Amino acid sequence: MKLIDILKLSTRMFRARTSRTLLTILGMSVGIGAILFLVSLGYGLQKTLLERITTSESLLTLDVTEAKSGAVILDGEVIEKIKNINGVSEISPSFQLIAQGHSNDISADVVVNSVLPSYFRLGGVKTNKGNLFDDKNQENIVVSSSVAQVFGKNSDEIIGQEMSFTFLIPEEIKEGELQSNFKRIDHDTKYKVVGVIDGEENTIYLHSDSLKVLEINKFNQLKVKTKDSEIMKLIRDQILDFGLLVSSLSDTVDQANQVFRIIQIILMMFGIVALIVSAIGMFNTMTITLMERTEEIGIMKSIGSSSGAISLMFITEAAIMGFLGGVGGIGIGVLGGKIFNLIINFVAQRFGGQAVNLFYSPLWFVGVILVFSAFVGFLTGVIPARRASKIDPLDALRYK
Repeated sequence: MKLIDILKLSTRMFRARTSRTLLTILGMSVGIGAILFLVSLGYGLQKTLLERITTSESLLTLDVTEAKSGAVILDGEVIEKIKNINGVSEISPSFQLIAQGHSNDISADVVVNSVLPSYFRLGGVKTNKGNLFDDKNQENIVVSSSVAQVFGKNSDEIIGQEMSFTFLIPEEIKEGELQSNFKRIDHDTKYKVVGVIDGEENTIYLHSDSLKVLEINKFNQLKVKTKDSEIMKLIRDQILDFGLLVSSLSDTVDQANQVFRIIQIILMMFGIVALIVSAIGMFNTMTITLMERTEEIGIMKSIGSSSGAISLMFITEAAIMGFLGGVGGIGIGVLGGKIFNLIINFVAQRFGGQAVNLFYSPLWFVGVILVFSAFVGFLTGVIPARRASKIDPLDALRYK
């Protein structure tokens, strides 16, 4: 029997048993769609989270801070030593100050992070409104969304507002004193808000060069960018030898990826349950088809069809239905994800949240879904195909 004849006989079920065949394919589509929907949700959550906390440069960056013991001070001298380590391509020091922010006759306690523009790039910090400042605009600042609320504004309204600061600079602890005193410094510079980032703390970022008058030489944090990921561990060990603490966003990302892999596996298991139910329905359909076509098989064997050709006909029929079920499942999964995403974003925006894309389907995963669905169809057709190939022609012709 020629291959074209097998294909024609395998697709005849669309004409002879159209409703039953389409319902079987639909059942398979629901199972595949459930897998695609749930796993795409896992990938989407992972992608959304990582896009918000990482950039390509931030994954090559180490965060350096002082140890709690305070044995080593993160000052200009130590920073220069770290800068000269082989493999370090860029550094970005920052220091933190307690201050009072003043805007439109409203004052509030805030935490000021004095940073260079490279701090945002190396830290993967992004704005949800407005822009970040650069070296040309040292009197621009970026505030957290919490700061906007403290000053009675939303994220859109606070952009363009002017703000001044009164800094509280800690003085050195004198002998016999339990804690340091603070010196108040009124800073006359008027800063302009140009960007807003998400945050629940009253944090403000301003350019370090605009605070040179404070002559601060002790830093709270240092971001160290390495040339490549292969030497990150070596540089980390050298900085640890200085007596400083070192962490990296890549560690957090690795942990997050491990958690999301577990989540994706769990979600996939729920989808596989639906697929198993669909596969049982397809197996039942193929078994009924075998019973209906027993006499036909007897005739085909009587005129010379081989057992292999009969078996291949049933397997091809099952694989085609499985493949079409995969195509339909991809459509159901993608459409269901878009509808669910629209509903979630609608509710989020009504409550002042941001629109996000909760679903993401890598192309390789879509391809695997198609191959997997055809393979499941193939498996459901194996047993009926073997039974069909073993039917005796005389018994088949007498079958009613």
